[in-house]
Amino acid sequence: MGAGRIGIQLAAYLIRERHDVAIIESSEERARHASNRLDCLVLHDEGNSLRSLEDAGIRNANALVCATDSDEVNMIICGIAESRCPKLLKIACVRNDDYLTLGRHIGEGHEDGLNPEVLGIDFFVHPDVEASRAALNAIEHGAIGDVLSFAGADYELGSIEIAKGSALDGLSLRNYRDVIPGETLVTFIERDGRGILPDGSTTLMQGDRAYIFAKGEELVRVFELGGSAAHSLNRIGIAGGGEAGRLIAESLLGAAGSGVLSGILRKKTASVRSFFSSLLKRTSRRLVLIENDYELSKNLAAQFPGALVLNEDIRDESFIAEESLNDLDLIVTTTGNQELNIITALYLKSRGVKRAIAMVKSDGYAEVARRLGVDVVISIKAVVVDAILSRLVGGGVTGIHRLGGGMIDIFEIEIKASMPIVNQPITAFRLSGGGLLMHVNRAGKSFIPHGGYLFRENDKIVLIAKNSSEKDLEKFFHSPH
Repeated sequence: MGAGRIGIQLAAYLIRERHDVAIIESSEERARHASNRLDCLVLHDEGNSLRSLEDAGIRNANALVCATDSDEVNMIICGIAESRCPKLLKIACVRNDDYLTLGRHIGEGHEDGLNPEVLGIDFFVHPDVEASRAALNAIEHGAIGDVLSFAGADYELGSIEIAKGSALDGLSLRNYRDVIPGETLVTFIERDGRGILPDGSTTLMQGDRAYIFAKGEELVRVFELGGSAAHSLNRIGIAGGGEAGRLIAESLLGAAGSGVLSGILRKKTASVRSFFSSLLKRTSRRLVLIENDYELSKNLAAQFPGALVLNEDIRDESFIAEESLNDLDLIVTTTGNQELNIITALYLKSRGVKRAIAMVKSDGYAEVARRLGVDVVISIKAVVVDAILSRLVGGGVTGIHRLGGGMIDIFEIEIKASMPIVNQPITAFRLSGGGLLMHVNRAGKSFIPHGGYLFRENDKIVLIAKNSSEKDLEKFFHSPH
């Protein structure tokens, strides 16, 4: 429901993975754009009516995702669908946390902290929470690059752009162990707009974005060899005092937020701790919040007495010099203007700020910002789509992360007794497009699997695969029932 940025990207992924998709869009222009781009049914209609839902095939659908620009419309559509199709999986994008307090509470039994009974909505996805969680994860890892952490795993996946003249520039993977001992894997390489699943004959080159799977201390070493040294992040600036900026500040300062979104974010970030955290002096962390709106600045100052709140325009060069913002260790730009976020991050880096994180709305801007030198770029659209996909894909999948602009997928899967792969050796796992089993957590023990590994019930695994591999994965990880 909704052919905006989120709806289009979500539909494109599902179509590529050979799912049947129908889109309802009320805007004629957006509907026409979706119809021209996507190989699926696109209806130009209002979604908040049973007739339009039935025209789209709701009675035969497995899931409904409401991703319009209106929280109210998203919730109402889920309610209409619940009245006729109560077994349908219903996911709603909701941005206003006031709605979440209606008949809801922070509960122990629900992963996202919500009681999913009102209007039949099974899962809420909150753009500000997902973006804030991604930013906090980056900060915990020193904003050194994009780093993915996995539940129950001692290993993490970090991406780094290979710097000219670094120890990794020109390194053949045949000689990788000579330079980097220990258990690390080069899992994927982005080069000149294409993706490479590497083997022993692959050579790392300047400008490559390499994705390295390793334990935290080893990942730090790889980053240093690649030309990106870790720094302590003690003085942090946040540009933008909206919901995302506030949630990040609240978590960094350890403030006890009372809102529903704050509770959800605490649950989602509770496990975001890594070796990188030991590099950060949390006790000496100082926070600067920059917000142009006077009333919002007053509210932020009242909520965060331990932070310096500046009611200023981040675009004012004289203000940046007066407040010595060039002494910041990290700037996080979270305003609603993605161009301003990129420019501010780059400008402050040019003035001496060590690291920069910028939030953008689309993957296109994300790629531009990375190429220009922003250390970590968070595409709000991408993190929201990943959150939705993690709820949509069955077969024991607990998480999906898309890398390289959608060229590659990371799957987190919990092995169930009914799956065909149970008790099979690792040699039985082959994907037509190429893939790699990176990690296993078995009864709390975390390891990279080798030739003698057998898939066992309750194993939690992490694997990487080229896109369009979901149907391939079904034959290994989907129950026959």
